[in-house]
Amino acid sequence: MQFTPEEIAKEQSIPKRQRYTLNDFNREFPDDDACLEFLKEQRFLGGVTMCAKCKTDRKHYRVKGRTAYACDHCGHHIYPLAGTIFEKTTTSLKLWFHAMFQMGSTKCGISAKQIQRETGVTYKTAWRMFKQIRSLMSDEISLEGSTVEIDETYHGGKRKGGTGRPGVGDKKKMPIVGMAERGGRVVAKATADIKSATLLGLVREYVLPKSTVNTDELRNYGGIKALRDNQGNHAGYRHRRINHSSKIYVMGDIHTNTVEGFWSLIKRGIGGTHHMVSQNFLQSYLFNPHFHFDVALRIFGWASSSISIGV
Repeated sequence: MQFTPEEIAKEQSIPKRQRYTLNDFNREFPDDDACLEFLKEQRFLGGVTMCAKCKTDRKHYRVKGRTAYACDHCGHHIYPLAGTIFEKTTTSLKLWFHAMFQMGSTKCGISAKQIQRETGVTYKTAWRMFKQIRSLMSDEISLEGSTVEIDETYHGGKRKGGTGRPGVGDKKKMPIVGMAERGGRVVAKATADIKSATLLGLVREYVLPKSTVNTDELRNYGGIKALRDNQGNHAGYRHRRINHSSKIYVMGDIHTNTVEGFWSLIKRGIGGTHHMVSQNFLQSYLFNPHFHFDVALRIFGWASSSISIGV
């Protein structure tokens, strides 16, 4: 089947609603004042909010030279940065927003070193900014899709004597358990082990009862059908397996390809961008690909807008 040049161009073009370029960002946020105004509108639409002194909703106006807005009646101040990751920061808001733009627009993440080079802040400042921004990507969710895929992978070092799952007592490789809805959200958790109690506990915590759960042939998933909810009632999970050890990867609609695609995103991000991640900080580094699967791939426009308030 052959395609015309027009059909190829249409297929390869990015839909307008998904475009948000660096030029768009600079037009929308040219300076710190524009960033502060954006935050104010997100938290206090139109500058109207409850005045703690007047005890009623009042219009608030910007106080020149400060990150505060004053009540038009009594002059009491409100602070849009209070209670956010920007509170008491001495770093420019424009740099914070630039970092969020970069993190929200790159699927495999961006390193603090690159932000240091681009913005001129110290590495310590860049790393702290990224740590704070990643913390906003850690929304706790319940997977509500009718079918949820569960799989595990490992981070760190090489297994002695071959490939595959590490042996008991291996301290180099840390397990990561992933649970993905068909067509949407994902949860990734760095765990101490992949024992049955750990895996079944994650299923009970994140997967809604009566969902269909697809896994590979690992024996530790064996108790999914018998799980009970927090009230002690039978959860009603339907458990289906795909036997990877027999080189079977798809059988009808039974597969774990969605969550395995997420592993590719994580491994390209860690290996290609960060190169090495300590086990102590591994969970926080999972939030960026987790965010893109859950939010950025379903929101058209600038993904960072949903994390910029920093509350």
